Amino acid sequence: MDITIYPRKLSGTISAIPSKSQAHRILICAAFADAPVNILCTETNQDIENTAGCLRSLGADIARTEQGYYVQPIRSIPSSAQLDCGESGSTLRFMLPVCASLGVDTVFHMAGRLPQRPLSPLWEEMERMGVSLTRPTETTIRSQGRLNSGTYYIDGSVSSQFITGLLFALALLPGENQLIVTGNIESRPYIQMTEDVLHLFGIETKQYRFYDEPIMRSPGTVTVEGDWSNGAFFLGAQALGNDIQISGLNADSSQGDKQAAPLMEALSECISVDGRDIPDLIPILAVVAGAKKGASFHNIGRLRLKESDRIDSVAAMLKALGADVESGQDYLTVSPAKYTGGIIDSKNDHRIAMSAAIASTVADGPVTILGADCVAKSYPGFWSEFTKLGGYYEQYTG
Repeated sequence: MDITIYPRKLSGTISAIPSKSQAHRILICAAFADAPVNILCTETNQDIENTAGCLRSLGADIARTEQGYYVQPIRSIPSSAQLDCGESGSTLRFMLPVCASLGVDTVFHMAGRLPQRPLSPLWEEMERMGVSLTRPTETTIRSQGRLNSGTYYIDGSVSSQFITGLLFALALLPGENQLIVTGNIESRPYIQMTEDVLHLFGIETKQYRFYDEPIMRSPGTVTVEGDWSNGAFFLGAQALGNDIQISGLNADSSQGDKQAAPLMEALSECISVDGRDIPDLIPILAVVAGAKKGASFHNIGRLRLKESDRIDSVAAMLKALGADVESGQDYLTVSPAKYTGGIIDSKNDHRIAMSAAIASTVADGPVTILGADCVAKSYPGFWSEFTKLGGYYEQYTG
């Protein structure tokens, strides 16, 4: 879907959608709990559904309800399985070690840019600990064998998702297990979120040590908290002078992207932003910065490994809107500009499409977004919310 947005100010109140990151983690723990779990998660998206689908393929009975999901845990582990991860990096990086800890002969199917996104050093560590990993085709990975118990090592500088996947795996793996993380840890708050969810299910992760085979205990009913990552787009709109109120965001959340609130305020001046722990915020922060006093963003090299090369796609978006941008392997500098409108290629990246939509609220002319339906990956209701708040767009047929 290609659309053209005609600039208008937004106003009104919206509720934050459930956290995609937390929903992944809760679903995985629920699938291995000792009793059914009722998950309150009123909205879903493609990535969450990918994880739910993979867990169903392993034998979990996951029903969609009006309130969220009702999960009947896995009772019999299959010997083999086919798992469709779609374009979800979280799904693949979490489920790959989980299936290996269970000894399931698994073929993982991938789409979009996911086959090109890195799995090293997770791949090498899993092979060192007893699993055979192969690439039968460009879009599939096969895991055979079962992980051995023992001490695991992972470099934390590539992706916190590798650490999360191994924490889930070691919580399910019999024997005495430990995870030692080396190097600089990227996106540390997401690891804390994993620990918080494991704690909710009765699993302690002090110093990432696991003894015997911990039992994941059902919390009964659990609520997925509001998503700061996607709420940040409307916080960005608010920072640009749109009269918007957002409910359902927990200021005490372990989500690293809760930094969106203070950072939006700080962008009233030209600042330098360290993106190491908040990579998903960079597109919308860059949009706000360009419309205000400008900003520089550093430690953002991992953005090149997202749904798009997100340094290049953010730079291209801002340049198309009329901003002056300088970028390198690990940084992005945005100069203040008056957005003129323009044509934005989303690169099939949901965060580029949503950021461009927010930029339209302060643009002098129409903003055309190519591939605007990519928002379904994380926020299927985004365009509905956008129009409810007064935004206006037409499907582009030119």
